[in-house]
Formats: sequence, structure tokens, C-alpha cells
Amino acid sequence: MGRLFHRLGTLTASLTLTTLCGFVTPVWAEQEPDARLPLDELRTFTEIYERIKTAYVEEVTDKELLDSAIQGMLSGLDPHSAYLDPEDFKDLQISTSGEFGGLGIEVSMENGFIKVVTPIDDTPAAEAGIEAGDLIIKLDQKPVKGLTLGEAVERMRGKAGDPIELTIMRPGNDVPFDLTLRRAVIKVTSVKNRELEPGFGYIRVTQFQIDSGEEVAKAIMKLDNKHPLKGLVLDLRNNPGGVLQAAVEVSDAFLTDGLIVYTEGRIANSELRFNATKTDPSKGVPLIVLINGGSASASEIVAGALQDHQRGIIMGTASFGKGSVQTVLPLANHRALKLTTALYFTPNGRSIQAQGIEPDILAERATLTPLKHSQSFKEADLQGHLGNGNGGADKPTSNETKKPKSNLAQSDYQLFQALNLLKGLHISQRHTEPVGDTLADSEADTKQKESATQ
Repeated sequence: MGRLFHRLGTLTASLTLTTLCGFVTPVWAEQEPDARLPLDELRTFTEIYERIKTAYVEEVTDKELLDSAIQGMLSGLDPHSAYLDPEDFKDLQISTSGEFGGLGIEVSMENGFIKVVTPIDDTPAAEAGIEAGDLIIKLDQKPVKGLTLGEAVERMRGKAGDPIELTIMRPGNDVPFDLTLRRAVIKVTSVKNRELEPGFGYIRVTQFQIDSGEEVAKAIMKLDNKHPLKGLVLDLRNNPGGVLQAAVEVSDAFLTDGLIVYTEGRIANSELRFNATKTDPSKGVPLIVLINGGSASASEIVAGALQDHQRGIIMGTASFGKGSVQTVLPLANHRALKLTTALYFTPNGRSIQAQGIEPDILAERATLTPLKHSQSFKEADLQGHLGNGNGGADKPTSNETKKPKSNLAQSDYQLFQALNLLKGLHISQRHTEPVGDTLADSEADTKQKESATQ
């Protein structure tokens, strides 16, 4: 049977498949053969097959009918099981490297339309403003209704630089609107990091690739070397998922023991358990994890593990809710079967399939507009006011509003809230931990003075 891919990504479309797990050897569970073949159903199938061959308005080849039968058989299972033709299978394999062609969106099919699960950072889709939850109803003014997901994806493919017009219906908008994107070769950077303020780091995982765990550990060290870390924000918003092992390794970067995730299925090698190691690159610093409706699968594994272990505070909105594992089974003639083979569970035994991870603190996406300061007076503005004795100059009220050091509150309100919470956690920790040391030092000093006096 060859080798298998385990995948936790959210979608089946070749345009958007972005991550892939390592190879494992299949171990099939022995099952008792069905004592009775479904003869009646097989007769019905062959009868319909013959009727189509002889009576359909256009001639249909055996290959077309059998391919359609296979696709229909899989589409009736769940949204993530699929039959991959040679081109789709090749795209899936290429996506392991984090580089592929397309628009940079993870998509699924909903009521005959293409639904955007999430745009991928730094791609034409993200730059054009496409959002999770958008419905693509037309491609170059041609309706997608009636097309399969694969056919719609094929229309979105094309030479890098060629334009394509998408007609989009967005929740909350009464009328659809058009966006023109230019296709590009998508190069996905799995892990990004920056310093929000000295000591407060930000790590974004755009998707879970094979080396994402190692990259997160390096990012933590880089931020800590720049300024000793007081807190971290781990951003998993609009992360569609990816490699199971990468999700485990990213979780392990913040945990020192205990279960991270386990899977259950019918075949023997689908029963997996992953535990944290003692190594802790994060050194236990306060952690905020940002999620939203575009956070799926592997993202939910990380968020669920950290939430169950109370290692970090989950903030944002409810995640996508994909709790299933897909195994890619290579077939003959460069084809493959992507089949849902297991469900995964958080350390506390939660299955988040079709439910998602609920944040500890709800933080909706919003725009913060600062109010203009009205004229005000303080004690320092009054003539003849008393000095404060602090040795500093009095500071009269200025009528000019000071400009903020950054526009984080306007550009990313959820991240702004996460940073504020991190600061609060740091202040609380600072006021709690040193108190004991200060008292101990004070008592030691007193005893030392008494001893010297005696």
C-alpha cells in the first residue's frame, strides 16, 4: 500500500492544501469480512451504470462514470475525505515545502458555493482583504453554483500574474462585491515573530509545517535574547492547520509534562498519544493565545492543550471546530485517497469536532477610535498651587493630545487587548513574587543588625 500521510489541515481543495504530515507505515486492523455481499445494492449500481451508458443525452466514458462514482462515494462521508487525481496529489506533496501556486486561501464547499475558511498571510487573497467566512459565488463573472470543489479550484488556478475576478458575498453585507486578484506562487512562512514592546514578544504561526515546532522554539530564544521575556502572545488566528507532529512540538514549547493530544480511530495506527517533554523554551512566561473562526485543526490542538493544562489564556473568538484526522493513501497511477481515519481529543478528553475551542476571554474583532480630549484642568494649572516635594517640576495640563507610540489599538484590537492583559499579568506577578523576597531580606537585615549590636 506504500506510505501514508497524516494531515490535520482543514480542506480538500488542491489550490489551498498547504501542509502535510510526515510519512508513517500503515498498520491495518484485522477485520472480519462481511459474510454477505450487498448483492441488491450492487445490482442497483450496475443497472444505473448501464442506463447512464445507454440513455444519457451525451456519451459518457467508463472512466468518467467510475471517477464520478468514487467522488460521490467519498463526498457522502464527510467534507474532508476526497479522491485525489494525479494533479491534486502532486499539489498535496508540493505543499509540504510551504510553496505552491494559487491565491492563498483555504476553501471548502458550502451550499454549492466556495466558502473561505481562511486567507493565508502575505498572499494575494490576504492582501485583497478576503476574510474567513466569505462566500465566492462567481469566478470571472461565471457562477460557481453547480461546480464541484475541484472544478472551481481548477478555474482559480493559472499562471502567476494573471488576474482573476472573484464575486464575494460577505456575512453582514446585503449585496455581493467584486475583487480582482493576481495569481502568484505562494511561499508560506510558517512562523513569524516580533517584539511588541521591550520584553513582550509576539509569535505568529500561519500554518503548521514540518519544522514549525523548531521555528517557534528559535523565535522564543530570539525574543528572549533581545530583551528578557515578560510575556508572549501566540497568534493562531486564521491558521488552517497542518502537520500533527508540528502541533505537538509547538505545544511542547510551552509545556513540561502531561498529555498534549490523542487520536482514536478504527485502524491500528490511528490510536496515537503525544506527551510533552521537560524542555521548556518559554521558561513559563505568561502566555496569551489568540484564536478565531479561521483557527482550525492543528491550531485547535495547540489551543486545547494549553487551555487544558492552564498554561495560557485563550483569547479571541471560537475556533473552526475541525477535530478529525485525514490519512492520505497513495493508490496506483499516481492517485490517492484522502480519508478521515480518526478523531483527535484534547488532554481532558474533549472532542472539538463541529464545536471548536471556546476562548477563556472573548475578544471580538473591532476598531478602537480614540476620543478627542476635552479641555480639562488639574491642580498644577491653578495659580499659587503647592509644590509636591518630589523634587520634580510641576506639570501643567497640556491642551495638545499626545500621539500614541503605536497604532496597535487601531490596527489590531484583539492583539492590543492581548498585550494589555500580558502587562497586567506581568505587573501582578511582579507584585506577588518579589514581596516574599523583600520581606525575607528585611528580616535577614534586622537579624544581622541585632547580631552586630549584641
